[in-house]
Amino acid sequence: MRTIVTMILICTTTILFAQNQSYIEEIKVFQEELNSEFKNPDESPLTKKEQREFKGHDFYQINELLRVEGKFIRAQNPVPFKMKTTTKRTPTYEKYGEVVFDYGNKQYKLNIYQSHSLRQTEKYKNHLFLPFTDLTNGEDTYGGGRYIDLSIPNSDRIIIDFNKAYNPYCAYSSTSSCPIPPKENDLDLKIEAGVKAVK
Repeated sequence: MRTIVTMILICTTTILFAQNQSYIEEIKVFQEELNSEFKNPDESPLTKKEQREFKGHDFYQINELLRVEGKFIRAQNPVPFKMKTTTKRTPTYEKYGEVVFDYGNKQYKLNIYQSHSLRQTEKYKNHLFLPFTDLTNGEDTYGGGRYIDLSIPNSDRIIIDFNKAYNPYCAYSSTSSCPIPPKENDLDLKIEAGVKAVK
C-alpha cells in the first residue's frame, strides 16, 4: 500500500513539474518574440541606433500566481466609443466584455475591449485588447500603463496572464499614438509581472 501511495506521489510531482516547465517555456517564447519584434526594423518603435543597441527588455521574474483565470461576462448591446490616446487620434472601440477574477483574497474586475478597425481583418477578427494600470506604474513599470492581448474565449472563462503584459509604443517613442487605459481598468494592486519600465 505504501509503495502505491509513493508511486502516485512521484507521478503527480512529475506531472506538475512538467506542466510548470511547459508554462515557463511558454512565457520565455513570448519574451523572445517581443524582443525580436523590437529588433525588426519593420515592426520596432525604436530608432535605428536604438535597435542596434537594444539588448532585450527587462522582465519581472515569471510569476505563475499572476496567471489568473476569471469569469468572462460578455457585454450586451455594446456602444462604440472613441478611445482616448496620447495624441489627437481617437480610434473606435467597444467594450466587448468584463473579466472578474480573485487575487490575494480580493475580487477585481477589468474591462476588455475590441478595436473596430482591427476586427475587420482576418488576422485580428478575434483579437481583444486589455489596457490596464496598476500600482507599479511610474516606479518599476511605464507610467502610462501596460497592455495584454487576448482572444475571444469560447466559454464564460478566460485566462489573464500578466506575465504577458507589455508596454505601449509610447514608452519608447514620443511620436507614437497609444490608447490610454480607461480609469475603470486601474488596479489597486501591484502587478509585478511582465515587462518593466524602459531603462
